[in-house]
Amino acid sequence: MIFKKKILCLSLGLGLLAGCSDDSITQQKTNPWFEQGQAQLKAALKRENNENKAKNVIVFVGDGNGIASVTATRIFKGQIDGGDGEEFQLSYEHFPHMALSKTYNTNAQTPDSAGTATAIMTGIKTKMGLISVNDSIDRGDCQAALKNHAATLMELAELDGRSTGVVTTTRITHATPASTYAHSADRNFEDDSKLSAHDKEAGCKDIAQQLIEFSYGDGIEVAMGGGRRHFLPSNVSGPEGKFGKRRDQRNLIEEWQEKHPDGRYVWNQKGFDKVDPKETDKLFGLFNSSHMEYELDREKDQGGEPSLAEMTDKAIDILSKNDDGFFLLVEGGRIDHAHHAGNAKRALTDGIAMADAVEMAMRKTDKEDTLIIVTADHSHTFVIQGYSYRGNPILGLAQGIDKKGRPANTPNLALDGKPYTTLSYANGPGAHSHGPRPHATEEQAQSHDYKQQALIPLESETHAGEDVAIYARGPWAHLFNGVVEQNYIFHAINHAAELDAER
Repeated sequence: MIFKKKILCLSLGLGLLAGCSDDSITQQKTNPWFEQGQAQLKAALKRENNENKAKNVIVFVGDGNGIASVTATRIFKGQIDGGDGEEFQLSYEHFPHMALSKTYNTNAQTPDSAGTATAIMTGIKTKMGLISVNDSIDRGDCQAALKNHAATLMELAELDGRSTGVVTTTRITHATPASTYAHSADRNFEDDSKLSAHDKEAGCKDIAQQLIEFSYGDGIEVAMGGGRRHFLPSNVSGPEGKFGKRRDQRNLIEEWQEKHPDGRYVWNQKGFDKVDPKETDKLFGLFNSSHMEYELDREKDQGGEPSLAEMTDKAIDILSKNDDGFFLLVEGGRIDHAHHAGNAKRALTDGIAMADAVEMAMRKTDKEDTLIIVTADHSHTFVIQGYSYRGNPILGLAQGIDKKGRPANTPNLALDGKPYTTLSYANGPGAHSHGPRPHATEEQAQSHDYKQQALIPLESETHAGEDVAIYARGPWAHLFNGVVEQNYIFHAINHAAELDAER
């Protein structure tokens, strides 16, 4: 018995010389953190692998939502809900399986969204800027791209008789959503204005055109996002007053409506709310001329825009009518844009919006037959630092701990005698190349438009190159473990859903 007690003391980290008594053991075992750890262990021990066929697959991509971004979003959401924040869990952080994804492109140590999205959607890595084509071609060579397409999960799902959808807060023609349905030598070929007459004659098609002319299976059932300008002629203005960009003067919105007379095209919240999923088999939504609004600004949109969760909700309702299942990509795309702008508050708010969309998908699907994956395409130069006390406002000034281990209630000071924020960037528009560093106040740091201070002055903050997380729930989710190449995500999905990657 004495020997067992000594072993227990050692296993609890108390040590034989630390006065490991029955009372100390009892106190440790009844400590809430100890109990929490035990509960988590018991849940892990009960976990069983689900090897059912994945009837449905939903892939969430938080564009630029690296691990530091997820952590800050978690704390921000927890603090909004009235807690300290650090102990909070976002919807997808409850998923039982996860892995780390290596995000580099074949020609880039720090990647872009075109190459990373292509890896996820096609199972091959490619060059920066290329969309769902292999890396044998040069960027911009659209004629070479015509012969080097890589099949996407959306195409394979359509050929398998499933319904498909893509939902994003960016332009629907932007790199990540485009990777599901288009093949392009340049992510910037969003409309025909970037293609030469010679390229058009050779058969090159812009990304918007490829969406409208997508011909696999019975076509895409749901496509929602921004980017109206790429579907309208340059001499035609949309309902919010902004002109299109197409030089061929084709109105692709009208062409879609002619192709799908029973489908619904919507451009604002009012039209979206009127869509009855039971009576709608095809839905096309373009809610802004360019990108949709940040979640923080959505209520100010001229025509009104649905949230990412609302779009996810309606998309699942429409796609679920197919007894053979569905594939859906949902992108929280503007997390990335806010980070590029050095504006953490909008990045974290959009991160919460994506977590809400994941929660919606969790509620509306069965984990026994639906594989949900949440990941990021890449990260940003975003960091959490400064030895702040637990519960310190994540968007505020870094405030430390006194000698007794209690909140100091005064901002930490740098060597220049000025405070600094808990969140910052390695580079970006928040840097100051001339003059002294600004003296930020708590009010400024937590304002909507505050740009976190950065080290290297750049007009736009850059992506970062470290691994990002993959969270998975549902059939074959246990395939996601360890450190994997980003293109592995395709192969795990293909196995779980029993698609035919050789078609």
